[in-house]
Amino acid sequence: MRTARDATTSKTTEHTEHEDIAHESTECRSSAPYERRAAVPLDGRRIKAAVIGTGAIASGSHLPALAALAAEGEVEIVAAVDIDADVVGRFCADGGVPNGYTDLDRMLAEQRPDLVSICTPPTLHREQTVTALRAGAWVWCEKPPVPSLADFDAVEAQEGTGGGPYASIVFQHRFGSGARHVRRLIADRAMGRPLVAHCQTTWYRDTAYYAVPWRGKWETEGGGPAMGHGIHQMDLLLDLLGPWSEVRAMAGRLVHDVQTEDVSTALVRFESGALATVVNSVLSPDEVSRIRIDCERATVELTHLYGHSNDNWRITPAPDARSEDVAAWRDFGADVPSSHLAQLRDLVGSMRAGERPRSSGADGRTSLELITALYKSAFTDTTVRAGEIGPGDPYYTALHGGAPGWAPATPATPATHEEVSA
Repeated sequence: MRTARDATTSKTTEHTEHEDIAHESTECRSSAPYERRAAVPLDGRRIKAAVIGTGAIASGSHLPALAALAAEGEVEIVAAVDIDADVVGRFCADGGVPNGYTDLDRMLAEQRPDLVSICTPPTLHREQTVTALRAGAWVWCEKPPVPSLADFDAVEAQEGTGGGPYASIVFQHRFGSGARHVRRLIADRAMGRPLVAHCQTTWYRDTAYYAVPWRGKWETEGGGPAMGHGIHQMDLLLDLLGPWSEVRAMAGRLVHDVQTEDVSTALVRFESGALATVVNSVLSPDEVSRIRIDCERATVELTHLYGHSNDNWRITPAPDARSEDVAAWRDFGADVPSSHLAQLRDLVGSMRAGERPRSSGADGRTSLELITALYKSAFTDTTVRAGEIGPGDPYYTALHGGAPGWAPATPATPATHEEVSA
């Protein structure tokens, strides 16, 4: 029996952003499903880690992060999995990984990893994550986590209780000294209440980018730039400002011949009362990622592209702000750039403590819920409120929600013998 559980990245085409990877995925043979296995206590030993999917995001971000912690004695990289034996063989040889597999179940049974990095296309994330969790492994899964809220809830239902294993999403822009400092300033109201915000992911992707078969399709990519590109900045905005309460959005398919949108805009109200604009685009030659938050006493702005350090943040005080306050606001401390390594270090700490990591569970779900609400608002021309999309709502199971003009066209029903005769 062939199952998507083991379908992993076999061929990749690297694009401008190291996380925006083209995958060609097929299915390969899998052994029998697992019975649930309890997570093994870590007891101060090295954490055994495995990588699922060996494309550019795995080799360029996950493996270096794991290797850095391996050099510190925190992690032991035990295996990698890919559907292509030659590809996984080269990955293992180049990265010093001792065991290569083409079968996920077999790897989990033989190596019994504590942590699995999932670096495959979104359509595979749910089954692979559930498989790893049931095998007792914690999961660190690339964004977007899964294609729908229904998939996310199904994954969360398979997590352990009272110490894991848990499934965490790669939202590395939350991590690092800049985001940590600004999060603390806003939480403490050091600069006053946040009032107005802007969240911008305006990138450029040409027709060659969408020539990759799985891109631009709801079933395989999950969504357009709101889901696959802007999710990082929206997640960071939510991490800084807290829960959102309602969204009103528009989406367009202006240039590319795809199923999904290629641009969207949204107005978001937060529970704090703050209002934000959100723009996600793959039509913008002048590429930038930006977050701006206007508080009562200062404006905080982050301008970067695919990752940020302290120098990418700017704080502009109000004219009457005290100099000593401004100095404290601008003191970001030692520079720790946002990165996979910064998040992995935090995740390993949670594993050793037996605690739910950041960007998992409800904390990881919030950005996917906002994105789902954005699509529903855009396609139904309504305001969508937090918490209203659940089982029974068509947007709970697919981001297009079956909306006319946006949902994938279904093949015409074959004509009956009588119709042909008539």
